[in-house]
Amino acid sequence: MLPPKDPRHRALLRIFTPAQELPFAGHPTVGAAVLLGSIDGGAATRAMIVEEAIGPVQCMVETLSAERGRARFSLPQLPAQAGRPPADATIVAALGLSETDLGIGAMQPSVWSAGIAITFVPVNRLSAVCDCRPEPGKLTAVFGNSPVYVFCAETVESGHSYHARMFAPALGVAEDPATGSAAAALAGLLAAKAGLADGDHTIAVEQGYEMGRPSLIRLGLTIEAGKFVSGWVGGDAVMVSEGVVTA
Repeated sequence: MLPPKDPRHRALLRIFTPAQELPFAGHPTVGAAVLLGSIDGGAATRAMIVEEAIGPVQCMVETLSAERGRARFSLPQLPAQAGRPPADATIVAALGLSETDLGIGAMQPSVWSAGIAITFVPVNRLSAVCDCRPEPGKLTAVFGNSPVYVFCAETVESGHSYHARMFAPALGVAEDPATGSAAAALAGLLAAKAGLADGDHTIAVEQGYEMGRPSLIRLGLTIEAGKFVSGWVGGDAVMVSEGVVTA
């Protein structure tokens, strides 16, 4: 977190995986906003804008305690399709699935981006998602730099909408317990293929369960006259460590 280029904004964020810098990422945005809200003190709920390579990101932060809070951010870029996915047979071979596992209604494998291009693989049963054991080398060979987001509409916990796993070996992330940028891109697929009616929709995505690090991502979409017009991603964050570097 650095001083912002625009003094009206709260901070400039640079976000890195073990392999590269990203133009945008969801959970670092949520975590940074919660931390900034705690540092600022004052009102329990506040708005702020953080700068990322993708552009300004509008955040709403609720501080729950000195070490806990929740935040949501408006999508800085509405998701759009970003190319074609590999063939179904190639996808299932890389992920250890069967072709009969693919698809949730009209949702089929596709590539969407809300700042980072992600390959989405909808699967029709929870057990297939849980048992998925992809080989990192195969994933990189098949999907290149694109993270792979495998999800289904059957969930571990009631009240949730989707269960997901995200693999990104090309980014140095074997598996991610929570991926806000993927949820942001997922909004495009859901708006296009999930048959959502006009109005506001809130979708809860559970992730990280197979890693022993369960997370809950909330995704909001607004549909007007059949078109996806705005969205947001949010969740809770808690401080887990603190330190000081003395140069």
